[in-house]
Amino acid sequence: MRSLAGLKVLDFAWVMAGPLVGRALADFGATVVRVESAKRPDVFARHLGPFPNGKFSAQQSGLFENCNVGKFGLALDLSREEGRIIARELAIWADVVIESFAPGQMSRFGLDYESLRALNPRIIMLSTSLMGQSGPYGKMVGFGSAGAALAGFLLLTGNPGEFPIGTFGAYTDFVAPRFSLFMLLAALEHRERTGEGTLIDVAQTEASLQFLAPQIAHYCESGQVAQALGNRDPAFAPHGVFPALGECRWVAIVARNDAEWIRLAEHIDQPQLGQDSRFATLAARKANEDALESIIADWTRHRQAEDIERDLQTQGVPAHVVASSPDLLVDPQLQKRGHFVRLPHSLGETVVESARYQLSETPARYDRSAPPPGRDNDYVLRELLGYSRHRVAALKESGALT
Repeated sequence: MRSLAGLKVLDFAWVMAGPLVGRALADFGATVVRVESAKRPDVFARHLGPFPNGKFSAQQSGLFENCNVGKFGLALDLSREEGRIIARELAIWADVVIESFAPGQMSRFGLDYESLRALNPRIIMLSTSLMGQSGPYGKMVGFGSAGAALAGFLLLTGNPGEFPIGTFGAYTDFVAPRFSLFMLLAALEHRERTGEGTLIDVAQTEASLQFLAPQIAHYCESGQVAQALGNRDPAFAPHGVFPALGECRWVAIVARNDAEWIRLAEHIDQPQLGQDSRFATLAARKANEDALESIIADWTRHRQAEDIERDLQTQGVPAHVVASSPDLLVDPQLQKRGHFVRLPHSLGETVVESARYQLSETPARYDRSAPPPGRDNDYVLRELLGYSRHRVAALKESGALT
């Protein structure tokens, strides 16, 4: 039996931060109903891609598939009262409601926590937004790229004194769901003990601040503001990414202590550098870091990244190829763990990532590709809610199921 079998989830979330939570629940057996209107589809996730063969298809976005595999798709027009009635009945059916609309939107639909709790006192609602549901910035809307800027990540990414490069993608959309998921599981355990439902208000930017705890603590202690360091690290030298043989091939190398630096110097056939006064200690290496990196780069640029990784790791020096997408597909560790999963799709096949956790007795399973709007209308309404065929037909005629 799957670990979350029997858990019923109503998923109003869109883009990434909310859908990734529902996806994790579906992986382990929860019945997740994703509400999406064909009139207002999840344009961001469906349009971002990547797409098979590089050809745009709103029904084959890799991002949307990865966030919504395993869910049932229900098309509802929440601007219509008929659609909102169905949503309320699903909230009575559900154990959990997930939403990631702009703060206040669920209240305008009459689907806020207090309204749903009046119908289902055991309901657990997870609301995830950029800055949370309250406070002076509570009404702020935006994507995780803005969240990364608000949290302070952008000033720490890039080279010293240069324009901030920024973290990859909508960064807080990928970080916050990890916090949301475990808070949601804790709320379920709390309900098992007490019978009480819960409102969980996740501010994606605030949750992501946990990844900057060392920099924040350092400022509180010393008053020093963390700055961008490129690929360098205050505690290690060398610590960087170096060019390898071939087009756009790179390798990351770090010496964590003097002993590893001596082994690295020996491996690049310059053992004398281990005793060179410019590099003999961490303080010296940090003071002469430009020269140090230039020496290493002159050695790496004439060698294959894979050879550098293998040989340095054999010597006990941390090193790894800077992996491209093709590298990841043939990575033996990811292959061993079954990281990439192929599933049948109405338009052919889709490829998604597997669950981030492997449970020995109740492993994840991937039952269906992500739904286009309304794919499972009949199943949700007739099987889960018990509607008659005539009622479903009338709802289709009314336009509520769009």
